Amino acid sequence: MALQDKYKPLTDEATASGVTNLSVREQDGVLYIDGTAPTGAVKDALWAKYGEIDPNFAGGDLILNINVAMDAAVTKVKVVTESSNLNIRKGPGTDQPIVGKAAHGETITLVNKSNDQWWLVRTDDGEEGYAYAQYLSAE
Repeated sequence: MALQDKYKPLTDEATASGVTNLSVREQDGVLYIDGTAPTGAVKDALWAKYGEIDPNFAGGDLILNINVAMDAAVTKVKVVTESSNLNIRKGPGTDQPIVGKAAHGETITLVNKSNDQWWLVRTDDGEEGYAYAQYLSAE
């Protein structure tokens, strides 16, 4: 099965939910999906759809690179780790690659409370990803 066929429900969802600058390309056995979601909820829905297709995100054949539009409604949260940096991950789960870090005590942007465990955040440097909610506190 071609990768574009395998992930068609995901690309259809992206199109239907208003993802802009949507780009889908295949290279070296990996499908890359890039674009900008209008809200954090849309990004979360895309990750959920990806999870339906590849439940453990273990296929290794998709890179989902969707960011949330900078003008989406946001609020600020504070990193409340004991003393270490907070990992920011590509997707919601400890199995996802780390795309950035937020320092203990740093204030970052909360884009969306994706679920009880993982919140979608953005640092002042523009790094966007998912952080473990227990280490974040409303300002």
